[in-house]
Amino acid sequence: MCDEHTAADNDAFVGTGSISRRQFGAMSGAAGLAMLLPAPANAAAIKGRDVAVKTPDGTADAYFVAPATGKHPAVLIWPDIMGLRPAFRQMADRLAQSGYAVLVVNQFYRSTKSPFLAPGESFDQPEVRAKIMPFTKALSPAGTVKDAVAFTTFLDAQPEVDRKRGMASTGYCMGGPMVMRTAAAVPGRIKAGATFHGGGLVGTDADAPDKLIPQMKAAYLIAIAENDDQRAPTDKDTLKAAFVAAKLPAEIEVYTGTKHGWCPPDSRIYDAKQADRAWERMLALFGRTL
Repeated sequence: MCDEHTAADNDAFVGTGSISRRQFGAMSGAAGLAMLLPAPANAAAIKGRDVAVKTPDGTADAYFVAPATGKHPAVLIWPDIMGLRPAFRQMADRLAQSGYAVLVVNQFYRSTKSPFLAPGESFDQPEVRAKIMPFTKALSPAGTVKDAVAFTTFLDAQPEVDRKRGMASTGYCMGGPMVMRTAAAVPGRIKAGATFHGGGLVGTDADAPDKLIPQMKAAYLIAIAENDDQRAPTDKDTLKAAFVAAKLPAEIEVYTGTKHGWCPPDSRIYDAKQADRAWERMLALFGRTL
């Protein structure tokens, strides 16, 4: 889970693609992020814009980006606990270059505008944790469902979105459960879901994410950090059994050598090699389903 992200995790090297704290500082600017996220082959020209999305609880700030021409399948991205920031804009751009219309949202819009962290700040720092944790108090499963409906409705209203094709949702860390709630809330639209080091995917409550799987009509990629699996080794088996029972395809894998938070390129424990492999598995899923 996000609140288990530690300073030791951040300082560690993880696999051959990891970076150290010193390297992270050197790459914290936009130029560094651009080097970490190479454009795909035959990358489409893209156009992005900041947008405001009306929800039942207010107005969410978000970033929308899509290929410069044509209509494309839509993807809704739920960020990790550090929210909408340059790294996630770059990730959205990279996905749009592969032919998708992408909305990445500020899930904390009820409390603050994005970005709310300065360059170099991280959730493992006590002062940053103290800033963010109050934002989480305004979140709830019911609120996520309302937001999911509003965000998918917004996407379908954009001229760049092909509404005849399925929509996907992806999420990182705390965004993992949000992906699953989105798929259950709008099953007629969400045909693919991908979670990366998602926290809290399995629970005992009746509305825990794993309990919502029978309501979904999506295929899944669930990429699990190795240290998350060590903390909750049976969660992957619970998820596999639930997807089998629902007759939904799901690729569920523990990514060897990774620690919680390894996918965003501004993470202190970013693992470029494993993050790219998870990204390619996501693109393969989208290619099959959207």
